[in-house]
Amino acid sequence: MTLSKDDVTAAARDLYDAEVSGRQIGLLSLRHPGMTMDDAYAVQDALTAHKIGAGRKVIGWKIGLTSKAMQQALNIDIPDSGILFDDMLFENGAVVPKGRFIQPRMEAEIAFVMKSDVPTDNVTRADVMAATDYVAPSIEILDTRILRKDPKTGEARKIFDTIADNAANAGIVLGDERHAVDAVDLRWVGAIVTNNGDVEETGLGAGVLNDPVESVVWLARRMAQYGQKIKAGEIILSGSFIRPLECPPGSRIEADFGTFGKVSCSFE
Repeated sequence: MTLSKDDVTAAARDLYDAEVSGRQIGLLSLRHPGMTMDDAYAVQDALTAHKIGAGRKVIGWKIGLTSKAMQQALNIDIPDSGILFDDMLFENGAVVPKGRFIQPRMEAEIAFVMKSDVPTDNVTRADVMAATDYVAPSIEILDTRILRKDPKTGEARKIFDTIADNAANAGIVLGDERHAVDAVDLRWVGAIVTNNGDVEETGLGAGVLNDPVESVVWLARRMAQYGQKIKAGEIILSGSFIRPLECPPGSRIEADFGTFGKVSCSFE
């Protein structure tokens, strides 16, 4: 790590204040040019502690940057992860109030809901499948509490900014349908995503590390390195297989997963 404890604390506080106020902060990667991945996760951890101290509860985890296209765009070769909190969960078909988010976007994902803890030693695909209660269609709502681009230098956000900002996570909408994790080949589960009835994106589960189950395996192994684990009852967003779609006011989003189910939300 290159950031001091005070640097980490200040960055986490600024991110928290940005979410509350709806006003974005500047790029942390410009504030701290030597910032590393470990620094970014330290800021995320401090932000998580701040939110828990404010009364929020952890309900799961998200995995991001699972597609080759997104990894290449950010010049990385591994996914990232963030934390889901109770105030992020929306009902299927929910209307997101105006002003709730700064610059919302959405992604279509397969969600895993766990019935037991995932072991922390040498986690395998079989471990993840045995611990999964069911899988469901879902929408992840993204937001950024950090500017996407610095207005003076033109510098774009880096992976360190995104990770520190809780992997850009902001909300989750779960579909009503539930499926056994071994009932279908998740690589072939896809979605047609529309905004106000117009098709914007399509994709398949195979876009997520070739298999969404392997994405959860990656998360479990990463968490084990830090003394953490996926717990019973938690929701895991396995990663998007479409590009992020902008959701300006008036957007009506639907992700149609065919026989796997539908999930939708709209933005005032």
